[in-house]
Amino acid sequence: MLKKDRASLILNRLNEIYPETPIPLNHKNKFELLIAVLLSAQCTDERVNEVTPKLFSLANNAKKMIKIPVKKIASIIRPCGLAPQKSAYISMLSKILIEKHNANVPGDFIALENLPGVGHKTASVVMSQGFGYPAFPVDTHIHRLAQRWGLTKGKNVLETEKDIKKIFPKNSWNKLHLQIIFYGRSHCTARGCDGTVCEMCKTCYPNRKNPFKTNKA
Repeated sequence: MLKKDRASLILNRLNEIYPETPIPLNHKNKFELLIAVLLSAQCTDERVNEVTPKLFSLANNAKKMIKIPVKKIASIIRPCGLAPQKSAYISMLSKILIEKHNANVPGDFIALENLPGVGHKTASVVMSQGFGYPAFPVDTHIHRLAQRWGLTKGKNVLETEKDIKKIFPKNSWNKLHLQIIFYGRSHCTARGCDGTVCEMCKTCYPNRKNPFKTNKA
């Protein structure tokens, strides 16, 4: 099966399995989304959603957040891990948003990636889920599945992102990246599938007998 045929099969099947793609991180505005995505680094979405209601009840925008002591922010977000670092980032980026962006979350990659604690993946999520801009945030789930399905040989998430963008139509990116994440969490998990178990792996590579070794992100 050619790569383009696998891509078409994957896109059609994921649309069948996940016709709707709710955003995993709960938020009510772009600032809350930005903070939630920042907190999700090395933390589950479920844990972030447990923590953010308390934080956002105190401050749901940059002007309010800058008034909250960093230690207070850290105490609230501690369950998410890396609390000292993340709380400092939240306070610093809030200040920058006020000083440089009229307290608003900017809708462009360069400005977002210049914010403390905001890397390319976080910026991509905000652009995709917050602004509706075509982007393809690649996390460990997508990196793993894209390799198992023969969509990339990328040695890191940036290489994987470039390869995936070449294969799938731009108008599918924002939905597809969530669909692959959902499938990776439910069906093609790191331990539950080795490239020979789940429906998609068996369909893409029906003759694969040995476990597939994934290049780590």
